[in-house]
Order: sequence, then C-alpha cells, then structure tokens
Amino acid sequence: MTSHTTPGRQPAGAGRGDARRRLIRELLLVGGLFAVYKAGRTFSTDRTEEAFHNAARVWDVERTLRLPGEGAVQRLLLHSDALVHTANTYYAAVHFPATALFLIWLYLRRPRHYLWTRRVLTALTGVALVLHLAFPLAPPRMLGAAHLVDTGQVYGPTVYRAAPAADPLANQFAAMPSLHFGWALMLGLGMIVATRSRWRVLWLLHPLVTLLVVVGTANHYWLDAIVATVLLGGALLLVPRPNAAPRPRRGLPSPRPRPVVDRSAAGRSTEPVPAAPSAAVAAVAAVPAPVGAAR
Repeated sequence: MTSHTTPGRQPAGAGRGDARRRLIRELLLVGGLFAVYKAGRTFSTDRTEEAFHNAARVWDVERTLRLPGEGAVQRLLLHSDALVHTANTYYAAVHFPATALFLIWLYLRRPRHYLWTRRVLTALTGVALVLHLAFPLAPPRMLGAAHLVDTGQVYGPTVYRAAPAADPLANQFAAMPSLHFGWALMLGLGMIVATRSRWRVLWLLHPLVTLLVVVGTANHYWLDAIVATVLLGGALLLVPRPNAAPRPRRGLPSPRPRPVVDRSAAGRSTEPVPAAPSAAVAAVAAVPAPVGAAR
C-alpha cells in the first residue's frame, strides 16, 4: 500500500496543544505582571505627609498653567444623583473588565496587534509603577484646597475605604499618572489600529468618558491624565507597530504570472493541426497547366 501524507503538516492535536500552551503562558505572564504591579503600589501607602505635600504642589502647578478646575466637571455630575452614581460605577467597574476584554479579543482575532499592545501596556505600567513609588500623590478628593466631594463615599459605589491607611487592597496615593486614563487611551488607539471600520474613531469615546469620570469623581487631577498621555506616547514610539501586510520593495520586477494549463485537454493528441491554405496558394493551384505539359 502507498501512504499519501503531506510533508511538514502536524497532526491537529499538536496544533491544539501548542495553542493551549501559548494561552497558558500569556495568562501567567499577564497575571504575574499585574500581581507585581498591584503589590508594588502598596509600598507607598504609609507616606501620607509626602502625598499631601505633592498634592498641594500639583494643584499649584495646574493653577499656574491655567488648567480648568476639576470642580467644573464635578459640578456637572452633581446635577443628578443618577449621573454621579453612573460615573462612580464606570470608574469602579469598567476599567479592568474593558482592558481584559480588549486583550482577549486581540489575542483571538489580531495576534500581532495583541503582542504590540501587551508590550506597550507593560512599558506604560512599569514606568507608572516607578512614578507611583517615587511620587506619592493624594487625589483631589482628599485635598482641602480643591473643595471637591468624594463622590464614591457620598453617592457610591466606591472601591476605596474612607481611610487610606486602612485600605490593604489599594494604594490611594498612586494617582500620578492615571492608569485609568492611560489604559483607556491605549484601548481606543489599539482598536483604531486593529480594525478597519470607518466608525472605528468612535473608540476614542472610551478614553474621553474615562477622563471626565476620573476628574469628575475627584480621583485624579488633569495632570495625572497628561502625564499618562506623555508616557503612552513614549511607549508607542519605542514599541514598533505591526504592519497590516508586507509591501513589495520598490524597483523589483513584479513576478510573472504562471501559465494556466488546460487540464481538460489531457489525453488528446498534441500534434499540430495543419493550417488552412492561404488564398494565394489556392489561386495558383487553380491555374490550368500548359498544353503538352502532361505526357
């Protein structure tokens, strides 16, 4: 018996095994990086005096730069209890799930864009962790000079406890930069790059809403979002973006098309068919021979 196999083709089970191992590796990598980030943030929770001193400096810098007051956004939210409650819910419940769904979709549908996004987010989060440790910052809801309401504590829901020192799961002094906004901006830009819909620019609504939410709920200053944008821009410059498709180099001749063979003519005679006599040959043949030429 003759075995007909395709060389180089792996069994279906081997392909599924490789895909499963890649998935487990990515889950461990992303989960490990996130655990390191969460644990590292807690190292500055006891630097209360320094955090409030830095908050006063940031507030003064914003007034020097003539940035709009965070209170202007909060006053818009406080016009409606439902609106401020929605903003608090958006802050507490959308940040991590939206980023996780974004990464899962890229992993399944755009693998090259997933690697690019994961590297950019890793670089952004790593630098942010260093700043969180080097520059602890009390959020504007804690700053008396800001005269802002802690909307999470007053209207709910909230992910923080009233006393920062009694909050073991979160570092409330990790305000600069705002990763809420940085991750949201990367989500919007990543979806614009990875998709081809003419409406893909609407993905930028997510970082826009996130910016209004983090400022309006008094969890971040304007400068927190500005610094996050600068850091994300630096990460995007350092990490090369995946190309949609390789383009042919200029100056190289394009490949010639391969001739199409008519398979239906298999088995037929390949001898050339004699061409029909031309009109001139036919006219010469029609001239009668001279008398006496025939013997």
